This record gives sequence, structure tokens and C-alpha cells, in this order.
Amino acid sequence: MLNVNEVEQIISDLIKPIKDIELVSLSSVDNRVLAQDITSDLDFPYWDNSAMDGYAVKYSDVALTSEKNPVILKVIEEIKTGYSPQKKLKMGESARIFTGGMLPQGADTIVIQENTLRQGDNVLITHPPLKGEFVRHKGSFYQAGKCLIPAGSRINAPEVAILATAQCLDIPVVRSPRIAIISTGDELISPQDTLKTGKIIDSNQYLIASFLKQNGAIPLPWGIIPDELDALETEVKKALAEADWIISTGGVSVGEYDYVDKVIEKLGGEIKVKNVRMKPGKPLTIATFGENKLYFGIPGNPVSTMVTCWRFLKSAIAKLSGEINPSSLPIVKGITCNHLRSQGTRETYLWGYTNLVDGYYQFTMAEGSHNSGNLINLQGVNSLAIIPVGVNLIEMGDDVSIFLIK
Repeated sequence: MLNVNEVEQIISDLIKPIKDIELVSLSSVDNRVLAQDITSDLDFPYWDNSAMDGYAVKYSDVALTSEKNPVILKVIEEIKTGYSPQKKLKMGESARIFTGGMLPQGADTIVIQENTLRQGDNVLITHPPLKGEFVRHKGSFYQAGKCLIPAGSRINAPEVAILATAQCLDIPVVRSPRIAIISTGDELISPQDTLKTGKIIDSNQYLIASFLKQNGAIPLPWGIIPDELDALETEVKKALAEADWIISTGGVSVGEYDYVDKVIEKLGGEIKVKNVRMKPGKPLTIATFGENKLYFGIPGNPVSTMVTCWRFLKSAIAKLSGEINPSSLPIVKGITCNHLRSQGTRETYLWGYTNLVDGYYQFTMAEGSHNSGNLINLQGVNSLAIIPVGVNLIEMGDDVSIFLIK
């Protein structure tokens, strides 16, 4: 049985990032991955402008200013944000200016209004500024022609704002991964069906679809497939034709009706992983079809499904999507506010809540049963405490590794 780090490396080595490129509009680019470097013909700021409300001045006019020796300057113009200055400053002159306003020719410094006293057409400067103070110089944030956002960057709110500022209206992005979701099992029904004795409502279709959307992939819900070898083979074959990857839940354990591995082999797939030394989530099948298609057969218990998605699929989807620097696994050191117990035979994950208190991460277990079938107490959790193989107990107050999921 492979350990968690070995499986993580196998998955990473198998992934071939998508090369297909498509153009999307600025309003649709959120959570997409750039396919090409973005540059701009514009400098940022576009021109010298003021960072504060105040007065644009020549520093030489105010260098010797003090409360006992204030300087009086003539105000020749008022420059509102969005307007172009009409006059050039001469010695002894200033311009009233507002935050974001364009500096007039001849000005090199801003005196904030708190250090001034307006007297009709003049302004009294009572405190000396630093030379160049509160001036945002043209091109000081970015120079035209340089790389603004590199290829492989995932576009979130700050990047969207940068693209808008650069007037990028059609953006080249990597095609979003298309991932089929198959639920297996005679016991499953959809949430729209009437619950009958012995049946289980399939939450995994919705869990995985939501997870995929959050990570920039397009879910292809394939529905529930009964425990029939031929039926599963037919649907997997269809899914392989449409999807980049397949994720199926259930059917990967050792029961008489667990057909996933048989179907994979029958359709020419090559199984690379069979079981992983972790809890929850031990029954994990990973297979390849050709060079580019991966099949993830993950456990059907909903907590096992979720933990497997967090632990392996988040970073895998990022790499498939072409991210240049997919977020490294967010594992931090902290202390536990509970006794954490494990059988010690597998790397064990306990879910709960992590807060930063006085500079230290503190982990508190979610209340209720930590059972792979108990989906209810996953609500709102933001982290997983990790108990290594060979460790049976981490006592309250001791150090613990914490996997941050939010």
C-alpha cells in the first residue's frame, strides 16, 4: 500500500497540462488560468498624480517652510480628479489638487491640505514636505511592454482589476478541464427521488460538482450507475470520449459488486494506484487511458470523498489547468485543543476548525462522530489535523500538522 506522499507524486507525474486556448471576455475571466503572458501598452500610473488631497507645489518654494516661517503661494488652478491641468506652475505658485489628480507641469511635490491654510487666492504652507512626497509617478507601478500577468496565473479579483485597468477585453485562457462524475451503487437514489428503506441519497454528485467548480473545472454529472459490469463499462466508455478525466465514487473496494477496476482494465486502462495508506480514503484507484486521460476511483463514503478531493484533486486540477505555481499544500504547524487519536496504521485526518491565536495556529475538532459516513459535521470546517503513521495519540496542547482547506 502506497503512502500519501507517494500517491501525490504519482498523480503529479501523470498529469499533462491542457494546451487548448480560448478567448474569454473580461466579465467571464474570473477563476480561469491565463494561457499567455499579458502585457500592456500603458504605464501605471498613466501619468504623475497626487496620492492625497492638497496642493501641488515646487519643492524649491517650500523647502525651508516651518510653522514660524510659513510660505505663501498663489493658487493658480484647481485640478479635480479626471481633469487635465491647464497651467504650468511658476516660482511662487501652486495648484489645488485632489487625490488621483494629474500633476501640472512644474510641480514635483504635494503638500497635504492638513499642513496648509487657505487664504483667498493664496495658500499658507505651514509644514515642510519631503521632496516628491505624495506624488505617484508615471510608470512607478508598471512600465509599458513588460509582463503584467504571466501565463499560468489563475485569475481572481485582483487580477481581474489589473486586466480591466490595462483595458484587456478579450483574454487568452486555458480551456477549463471537463471532468465526468459517476456515482456507482444499486443503493443510491437522487435527491429528487422518494427515500425508501435501505436506499441512500447520492450527495457525492453534488459534492464533487461544487468542488470542481470552485477549482475552475467544468463538472459533467453522469448520474448514478447500478452495480452492473456492462452498464458501468458503457457509461465509462462514453465519459472517456467527452471528458478529460473521470471521477467515480464507490465500487473501488473489495466487494463482489465493486467493478471499477475490472472496467478500467477491460477498456484498456492502466492502474497506477490501488489503495493509499490514509484514513479516511483508503480505497483509491488511479488509472490512465492513453497519455492524457486520468481515472480517479474514490471511496463512496462522503467524508472519504471530500478528504480525497482536498488532499489530492485540488492540486491535481490546478496542474491540469496549467497553473505555473499551483499552491503548495497548505500544511502548517500548530497546536491541538483536543486529544487526537488514531490506530496508527494509516495517515489519519480529523476535521475541524483552525484559528490563528497570538501568532499560533490552534486546531479544534468538529463535534460529533468522525466517521467517513458522517457528512453532517463537515459543515463549516476549514482544516484537517494530520496524525502520522505510527502515532496513536497527539495530546491536547501538543504540536500537530494542520492541512488548511480554506
